[in-house]
Amino acid sequence: MSARIDHWWSIAKDDILTDPFGPMAAAGLFQIGLPGAGAALNSYAAIAFAEQAIAAKTGLLGLASGFAARQVIARFFISGFATGDQRAEWLPRIAAGEVCTAVAISEPGAGAHPKHLKTTAESRGAGYVISGRKAWVTNGPVADLFLVLAVVAVADGRKRYGLFMLPKATSGLVIKPMAALDVLAPATHCELELDGCEVPASARVGDLPDAYPVMAMPFRDVEDTVGTANVSGLLSWLLEKAATHTERSEENALRLGRIAGLVSLVQAASRLAVAALDGEGEDVPARVIGVRLLARDIVGEIRELLGQGATDDAAIARALAAFDMLASVAREPRKVRQIRLGDSTRPANSTGPGNSIGSENQ
Repeated sequence: MSARIDHWWSIAKDDILTDPFGPMAAAGLFQIGLPGAGAALNSYAAIAFAEQAIAAKTGLLGLASGFAARQVIARFFISGFATGDQRAEWLPRIAAGEVCTAVAISEPGAGAHPKHLKTTAESRGAGYVISGRKAWVTNGPVADLFLVLAVVAVADGRKRYGLFMLPKATSGLVIKPMAALDVLAPATHCELELDGCEVPASARVGDLPDAYPVMAMPFRDVEDTVGTANVSGLLSWLLEKAATHTERSEENALRLGRIAGLVSLVQAASRLAVAALDGEGEDVPARVIGVRLLARDIVGEIRELLGQGATDDAAIARALAAFDMLASVAREPRKVRQIRLGDSTRPANSTGPGNSIGSENQ
């Protein structure tokens, strides 16, 4: 794994933004997390290791998250739910870097809330007709294959969902630009317009009565957990920059030592959280919450230590802005999880004042 990262860095470091994904394909990074390249690479932990290394070497959260999104989507949805024929058709091309996948769940004005999503997949003949709009599709502008969540039925007032594979060339699929998020470069985002897109029945991923609780909801947690590696890598990069930009003194050494100790805790907690996705050890939701909160405090301390220098250095300023941007993503669902964690600490017979939120999907 380290050899692949070193190879990528040797060919990418001089011009990292011009062709962010080409050197990754050349170094075999898109095999990471997928079957076929050996057991050592076939895990979420392998994706997280690479994501952390990319962030630690570059300070570019967008680059690291753009890479991880490709791999996590392929591993979770295609390796996890696709048919044998679908896996045989797409996984080798994804691993070779020939195909970039993107998942389209959120919609304009609705986010990813299942009650408000409107994109539909109507059964017609031997296939489906998909119509609607999607937003905030990570890697969408460079994607070759879209995994689109759509309503397939409404039963007892509740929507049921399916997930569908739509190649970029599908008639009626239009990629719409979104305002650029420069701090997350080179990661890109787009909206999709789906105007009567006809797909065969074989385009459906998984034969599930409702893909939302089985696919969309768990994917959010998987994505958030693997993403702690991105945060961990950025903290390592920021710590190195802080050590370079601060004067040598006992006081600064004391503060840097404190930050280094806290960063090591974030790294350890991130590794444990991701390992649980691979079935190793106990899944402890508090770990991911703790990583995010501790990382926020560490970034605040680094900002204070650097002072004005944090904004004078363009790379540091960009990294800090990217951290703030990603910290704001899915803020409400994360808040709900934190409330649930707080409620879980109460004794079973506790009757404390007030009511907590019962479900992030209510």
